[in-house]
Amino acid sequence: MYDYLIVGSGLFGATFANLAKKDGKKVLVIDKRDHIAGNIYTENIEGINVHKYGAHIFHTDYKEVWEYVNSFVEFNRYTNSPIARIGNEVYNMPFNMNTFSKIWSDVFTPEDALRHINEERKEISGEPKNLEEQAISLVGRTIYEKLVKGYTEKQWNRDCKDLPAFIIKRLPVRLIYDNNYFNDRYQGIPIGGYTKLVEKMLEGIEVRLNTNFFDNIEEYKKMANKIVYTGPLDEYFNYSLGELEWRSLRFETKILDVENYQGNAVVNYTGHEVDYTRVIEHKHFENAESNKTVLTYEYPTDYQKGMEKYYTINDDRNNKSADEYRKLASKEENVIFGGRLAEYKYYDMDDVIKSAMDTYMQEK
Repeated sequence: MYDYLIVGSGLFGATFANLAKKDGKKVLVIDKRDHIAGNIYTENIEGINVHKYGAHIFHTDYKEVWEYVNSFVEFNRYTNSPIARIGNEVYNMPFNMNTFSKIWSDVFTPEDALRHINEERKEISGEPKNLEEQAISLVGRTIYEKLVKGYTEKQWNRDCKDLPAFIIKRLPVRLIYDNNYFNDRYQGIPIGGYTKLVEKMLEGIEVRLNTNFFDNIEEYKKMANKIVYTGPLDEYFNYSLGELEWRSLRFETKILDVENYQGNAVVNYTGHEVDYTRVIEHKHFENAESNKTVLTYEYPTDYQKGMEKYYTINDDRNNKSADEYRKLASKEENVIFGGRLAEYKYYDMDDVIKSAMDTYMQEK
């Protein structure tokens, strides 16, 4: 008999398992995949730790979370400074003085940049009715068309005029020459990859891979006093209220016989001249020494059965359905629902860990 059966070995499950084990609890972790670490899984290819499910950059303002992850592995000082490319033009992200001075030749000061942006914002009067109007009201038409429109339309497979305004609640405008994407105090990549981090978190804990909770759900429920469930919320209830919708991603990975292909870990492609939204060059995350490089091209796609679920679709229908499922979940005795799949919520990595910490403390 286990104290906790944890379904899923991603960050929520691994954090909860680690804290419970430290308190002397008997824990079993199961995962339907053939590897631990969920979507932060990294695989070593040609001496490079490849982010198999898309780029993951750890960043946080939670000191306790930063100290927690660093207690398992050392993190490097990687700073996320993505590049945006449209056609043959290249711009710094997020929008900052480097971006503005390249877009407008007469921009040298923050006042110059604001003059252009504020003038273009006037195009929208009243409450924005769609994503396009919302974006223009925030950053103006020039930046919207170069750096927002194409990327967003590829991401959601819909025209920006047909997308709700709330998807872009804000677009950061930084009036400084600083290309650091995140404002958080702590940032980096675990040296040796994310798989190493989760391996350390699960050290001394029984883990069973290639094990699907739903293949024998009644037996698994008998194995532990409590279940920590991190899988899809609607799947737990056998889709009784309908399926919650997601956007997915398709990856195309290439190994090239060059040491440096694009000079940056992340390049966003913001135009429609290509179908992918990003190209990731993994070696730059950890300055890996290799005479080859590994690239991943990221293609947003509609979710189909068997694909990974990445982005929630938070329209009225899905939000209402998710709330109904959450009501069912609240009535499940001895089952804890946690993580982005089980909560139908987009989570940054630090927020997942913080949520698992808080949930465990409530259990104690």
